[in-house]
Amino acid sequence: MRKQFLFIFLALIVANTSQAQTRTTRIGYIDMEYILENVSDYKEATAQLELKAQKWKQEIESKKIEINKLKESLKAEKALLTKELIDERETEIKFLETEMMDYQQKQFGADGNLIHQKAALAKPIQDQVFTAVQDIAEAKSYDFIFDKSSDLTMLFSNKKFDISDQVIRVLNRTDKREQLTKKQLKDQEIKESKENAIDENPAMADRQKALDEKKAAREKLIEDRRLEQEAKKKEYDDRRKAIQAEREAKKNGTVSEPAKTTEAAKSTEAVKTDGTTAKPATATETAPATTEPAVDKAAERQKLYEQRKKELEERRKKILEEREAAKKAKEAETQKPNTTNN
Repeated sequence: MRKQFLFIFLALIVANTSQAQTRTTRIGYIDMEYILENVSDYKEATAQLELKAQKWKQEIESKKIEINKLKESLKAEKALLTKELIDERETEIKFLETEMMDYQQKQFGADGNLIHQKAALAKPIQDQVFTAVQDIAEAKSYDFIFDKSSDLTMLFSNKKFDISDQVIRVLNRTDKREQLTKKQLKDQEIKESKENAIDENPAMADRQKALDEKKAAREKLIEDRRLEQEAKKKEYDDRRKAIQAEREAKKNGTVSEPAKTTEAAKSTEAVKTDGTTAKPATATETAPATTEPAVDKAAERQKLYEQRKKELEERRKKILEEREAAKKAKEAETQKPNTTNN
């Protein structure tokens, strides 16, 4: 009998060894703490629990302050009190201290309300995680999946075997599916199949990341060029309007100061009433008349240039803000459930 048992045991070892040689064992792991931190429902519930814990701490602190006041009062009046009164106050202080310690243990102890409520919050999410892990293991033929945050000691874990992000995606997909229309659900399934392929092949994930970065850079370049063209077009329109306004002013006889100065300078060479040509003005005589208007004109051009530059920059910012607002509105409209289709 013993020989038969030994023979069966050796046969099982040989069978397992031959099976292991034909197929590689697939092992993965998850980090439950990381998953819980990235689930929105759990984070919101944890924030509410933290508010409760803060309230409990404040109550404990108030009890401590009250006990300390009683101790200080007894210390100051001890010389004036009888032994019976002293014993009575000490008994009261001891009772309050015991009551405070019991309350602290009840809320924050190893078996306190905080631990129980945390476990109650995590339980539904953990059940969903276990279901998601089983689905991933069956779909991708995993042999073992461990929990890194459990009591199991993992001296080393390679990041490529971590499927925590896959589990988070599965949980998020489950929440989204309940709010999607048929068309959105179909698009979501295509996206999921693409994500599953990336999870299955890490090299594909790196390629997809590089493609996404190139696409984002290309879109940014196109957007910058478009904004630059719009700015140039705006500058051209402003310049054309300024020229038209100047022509209209000349046509109506409202000539600017530089133009009047130029006409006055030309008039110095006009023929005198007696038929002789006027003497040209010297450099010293014409300098005050021509230099100051030239300086004013240059300052006016510089001021106009700065103003146009400022307007172009403001218009560029406004265009960016409008595009961003339109993009957010479009995303919100896409994510909004279509009740008529449902």
